[in-house]
Amino acid sequence: MKTICVTGGAGFIGANLVRLLLSEGYAVRVLDNFATGQRRYLDGLDVDLIEADMMDEAVVATAVAGMDGVVHLAAQTSVPDSVADPFYDCQLNVLGTLNLLEACRRASIPRFVFASSNAPLGRQLPPAHEEQAPLPISPYGASKLAGEGYCLAYHGTWGLGTIVLRFANLYGPFSGHTKGVVAEFLKNIAAGRPLEVHGDGQQTRDFIYVVDLCRAILLALESDVSGELFQIATGTETSILQLTEQIAEVTQQAIKFTHGQRRLGDIGQNYSAVTKAAERLHWQPTTTLAEGLAETWAWFQVNQK
Repeated sequence: MKTICVTGGAGFIGANLVRLLLSEGYAVRVLDNFATGQRRYLDGLDVDLIEADMMDEAVVATAVAGMDGVVHLAAQTSVPDSVADPFYDCQLNVLGTLNLLEACRRASIPRFVFASSNAPLGRQLPPAHEEQAPLPISPYGASKLAGEGYCLAYHGTWGLGTIVLRFANLYGPFSGHTKGVVAEFLKNIAAGRPLEVHGDGQQTRDFIYVVDLCRAILLALESDVSGELFQIATGTETSILQLTEQIAEVTQQAIKFTHGQRRLGDIGQNYSAVTKAAERLHWQPTTTLAEGLAETWAWFQVNQK
C-alpha cells in the first residue's frame, strides 16, 4: 500500500482528495494546522493526522518521512487577503513551500504535486496555457509563481519528481468555509441573503468541479511525468452573471444581487486550454457546470444549516 502525505488535507480540495485516495487503496497522512481546514471534514476517515504549521521544519520533515508522494495543497488562497497582508501570503505560499520541498529532497520523496492557479499568469490574454509568460497582478499570483519556480528548480537541480498543476476556479462539496464565488453565492442563498457581484459581473472564470480536479491530482501522482506544468480546467468561459443564472436554475430560487466594487488584483477574463493535460496526463473533466452545481447545492443544503 502506497502512502501519500496531503498538506492542507482538511481543507476544501483536501477533504475531497483524501476520500478519493482512500477509495483507490492509498494510505493517507494529513498535515494541517487547521487555520482554515475543518476537522469535521476528516471525521470517520482512516488517516494519520499531524497538526502542525508548514513553517515547522522538524514536524514537516517527520510528516514526509517514508512517503511515496506528497500533494501540497496548504496555502493562503485569497487574492484580497494577499493584498491586505502580502508578507503573510509570501511566508506561507513561498517559504512554506520551500520548507516542504527541502524536506522532500532530503527524504528522497519520489513524487511531489504542487497546487497552483492561473493567478501567476495575471495579465496574459486567455485561454491560459502552459507556454505563456507569467505576468501576475496580485501578491497571491506572485507567491504562487515563486512556488512553481521552486518546484521546477528542485526537479532541475536535484531530480525531485515535481509536477505543477494550475487549478481553475474550484467549486464542490466541502467548500462551506471557503471564499470562492460559488461557495459564497450558495451560502447567501441558503441564508436568504442577496448575492454581491464584484464589478459589473462580466468578468469570466473557468469553473471546475472539485472531483474532476482530484482525479487530475491522482493521475499526476501516478504519472512518470516530472518537471512539468499543467493547466487543470474545463476550457469553458463563464461570466459571473451567467453563473448566477445557472445557480438560479439549480437552486430554483429567485436570486437578488447587488453590484459591489471590483476587487484589487482581480483578473477580468480567465479560462484555460487543457490540451497538454489530456495528452500527457490522459485527463479531462467529465462534470458539466449544471451537474456540479447541483451536487454542490445538495451538499450545502445538508451541511450549511
